[in-house]
Amino acid sequence: MFRSRRPQSKWSKVRDWVWPRAGVVRASRYMMHRLARMRASPHKLALGFAAGAFASFLPFIGLHFIIAALVAAIVRGNLIASAIGTVVGNPITFPFIWLASYNLGGILLGQGSKEEIEFIPLQTSASLFTDGPVAVLSGVWIKLEPLLYPMLLGGTLLGLLCAAVCYGVVRSTITQCKAYASRRKGAVA
Repeated sequence: MFRSRRPQSKWSKVRDWVWPRAGVVRASRYMMHRLARMRASPHKLALGFAAGAFASFLPFIGLHFIIAALVAAIVRGNLIASAIGTVVGNPITFPFIWLASYNLGGILLGQGSKEEIEFIPLQTSASLFTDGPVAVLSGVWIKLEPLLYPMLLGGTLLGLLCAAVCYGVVRSTITQCKAYASRRKGAVA
């Protein structure tokens, strides 16, 4: 009943996921209104969102939702807001996040900074059958270890900074939205 007459193609769904049709500003406003409508306090919602933003800076791709939920549980933030907060890390921002976290971690570890990160191609498909999975995983670890430590250190520090900024912005925005809603509800009644 509420479907479009012309179903979207897969390409248009991917395009809308990367860059929303109504615009990024409207999509972020929608997220803020969704957060403001939740029944949790602005403090808990902001803590949850900050936990998601922090998790987006860590180099563990694919585990951001889980890390955000764990961090939100530790700081007693809202779990749903932590999932929404992981939107800070997206296909547009990840290259900048990775480069900044790698460079900051490299500087702190005394390795210096780079203008681009050289990812070593992992050729594991043929060696998986000849060497075995343990040898392949140890080879993958040897190739990824020089990238992981600087990115983890820099990502943790930048993630904490981003989480602090997100906490302040989200808490003030949600407080204003809830105050507006209560004033409006009082005017209508």
